[in-house]
Amino acid sequence: MNLLGEAAAYCRRLTRRSQSNFYHAFFFLSPERREALHAVYAYCRTVDDIVDGEAPEQDKRRQLEQWRRELECVFSDSKPTHPIAVRLQEACRLFPLRQEDALAVLEGCEMDLTTTRYATWQDLRRYCYHVASAVGLLCIEIFGYRHPAARNYAVDLGLALQLTNILRDVAEDGRRGRIYLPQEDLAAFSVSEEQLLAGRRDAALLALLRFEAQRARMHYLRARASLRGEDRRSLLAAEIMGDTYYSLLCEIEARQFAVFPPAERISLPRHRKLSIALSALGRSLLRWPPQTS
Repeated sequence: MNLLGEAAAYCRRLTRRSQSNFYHAFFFLSPERREALHAVYAYCRTVDDIVDGEAPEQDKRRQLEQWRRELECVFSDSKPTHPIAVRLQEACRLFPLRQEDALAVLEGCEMDLTTTRYATWQDLRRYCYHVASAVGLLCIEIFGYRHPAARNYAVDLGLALQLTNILRDVAEDGRRGRIYLPQEDLAAFSVSEEQLLAGRRDAALLALLRFEAQRARMHYLRARASLRGEDRRSLLAAEIMGDTYYSLLCEIEARQFAVFPPAERISLPRHRKLSIALSALGRSLLRWPPQTS
């Protein structure tokens, strides 16, 4: 196997091992697009794992700086050294990926090294844009699209997905010393940090979490409104991601935000993810070709 083949295999293994909600969305892509998505996912997962790892902060910063250099190579004629970067460079050769979006993901992960609280929704939105919307902007260049509104779709869907993650992982993040829910929202609902971290689901905390869930739902709806008919087929994988995470949000709400110990981490079973993917495929086929006026 040549270097590029080995790099592609490395990215595939990492994606499969992660058991991500994204994995089933990749099934319906051409091999060329699927391999490129594996590279993007592997890159995003790797820089995120660096920040969440147990290494000293100085080592984490050194590793992230190394990835900055790798990205410089990826988006130039230089030769990257990491297998993920090698495959990412091939993805850049085939699809119009933007360096600024790849760099934004890294910068978002860097925020977790120094920022453990967000004063306002605008502050948190900026973080969510970096770690999620920028990922979406990379992905849609691989999926392909015609209408420029697809970029708004990627931004809003990224915000919705990240807010869903924040709700699901609020207890886990708290153990790491991070509270992503905006401080202004905690104050508005009279919820203290101690109460949130303790997971005492009284009326005030549940009202706060419902408010945040509604914010996520608003961005799912905004994303859906931005998706044009001519792009529904090419952005099927993104729709599967959105439907999967929307179902996860509904599950979190249905369980009354049981996201604190001793409750288990809320997730969707594999058969349900596959059912969501097939349903999205069916809708896409029924709407094809798109209606014209």
